[in-house]
Amino acid sequence: MELNTIESHDIGTAAEHAASPAPAAKKVFVKTYGCQMNVYDSQRMTDALAADGYVATDAVEDADLVLLNTCHIREKAAEKVYSELGRIRDMKAERAEAGRELLIGVAGCVAQAEGGEIIRRAPAVDLVIGPQTYHRLPDVLARVRGGEKIVETDYAIEDKFEHLPQPKRAEVAKRGVTAFLTVQEGCDKFCTFCVVPYTRGSEVSRPVAQIVAEAERLAEAGVREVTLLGQNVNAWHGEGENGEEWGLGRLLFRLAEIPGLARLRYTTSHPRDMDDELIVAHRDLPALMPYLHLPVQSGSDRILKAMNRRHTARDYLALIDRIRAARGDIAMSGDFIVGFPGETEADFEATLKLVREVNYASAFTFKYSPRPGTPGADMDGHVSEAVKDERLQRLQALINEQQQAFIASLVGRTVGTLIEKPGRRPGQIVGRSPWLQPVIVDDKAGGIGDIIDVRITKTGPNSLFAELA
Repeated sequence: MELNTIESHDIGTAAEHAASPAPAAKKVFVKTYGCQMNVYDSQRMTDALAADGYVATDAVEDADLVLLNTCHIREKAAEKVYSELGRIRDMKAERAEAGRELLIGVAGCVAQAEGGEIIRRAPAVDLVIGPQTYHRLPDVLARVRGGEKIVETDYAIEDKFEHLPQPKRAEVAKRGVTAFLTVQEGCDKFCTFCVVPYTRGSEVSRPVAQIVAEAERLAEAGVREVTLLGQNVNAWHGEGENGEEWGLGRLLFRLAEIPGLARLRYTTSHPRDMDDELIVAHRDLPALMPYLHLPVQSGSDRILKAMNRRHTARDYLALIDRIRAARGDIAMSGDFIVGFPGETEADFEATLKLVREVNYASAFTFKYSPRPGTPGADMDGHVSEAVKDERLQRLQALINEQQQAFIASLVGRTVGTLIEKPGRRPGQIVGRSPWLQPVIVDDKAGGIGDIIDVRITKTGPNSLFAELA
């Protein structure tokens, strides 16, 4: 969960303020579920609401508007939202008794998937808005305050990014020295386990000029590291500065030219979209961090075909070899689904074999859960929960072993670290390694936003400890 806050900005002249007290600002509480793209979307929604007079609060009991920005990728995601809505409904009833209004909105992928069903099941909800239309929030709220119940889940014809207000520099600075930047949305791959094509729509790429302008604003506000986001980010192909089509590799080179922007990352990728230009960027671009999240999902060709991944285990391994030949210190991360319909023990052993060959620095592992409306949900041969549990434990044990070995290999090495925030204990600051691990170092080593060379001295359960090199 990520809570996003925005600043209050006074409007009007000093004389106007002296003549009458400023009206109390409306407050919004945003609860974010799921992926980094939802974190980015929540920030942009709060930017849109700031233009409508809302100030964010981290206390739900103080809010005049509660927004749940939802994710539909996991099993029972919708039920978690309805459970949360039940608690907020009770709060809304208490407010009504006290003569205060509380508006409730559901945004994101559950909103897109469920639509009007949300208001039918949870009548306290005032608005349902999909991820492609959140730039319309101020207009939707005006209609809600007029007494309407709004479901806004049609895919927008207009470009939402063109219609979103830009956050003020102080607001960007408050969010920290790292930032997400969505460059691509939607997916055309139609993996049989996945709801994204149905909740986020087909692949859409933002143009270069729009992306560069947003990245420049981030850098001017002190952001040092930007992570480019997309449901299938390496499928990005946007209109370039001279009207021609660019790929992600070329975009990364362009972003690296922005003064102050020292580090670049991107996620999440598909193996079929790792082209030569992007691999060259990993080889030749120092700002591009040596960490790549490249989901494979299974090591069994039979299961990969059933998933509609359109690559084989051999294809994936050959691609890993090419990437590592280009950048020797790159660390690989992945996604795995165990227990997909029809998966046999031999299929699962093929996944373990692939994991051993790749040797991951980290990975996300999941039991298959049927998503309504996807082809996988209607397939024969569903695997029992007991078998999925047992396989998941074996896979996680192997991944954990590899992850710990990678972390241990960093001890004694000198690495560049971006200082992000104060540490939990006095005298400490926390940075981020090129491979995403938190790095704890003495606060005299540098200030927030600095990139310093440190020598890793030891490891903790989830972090590294270091001293100035």
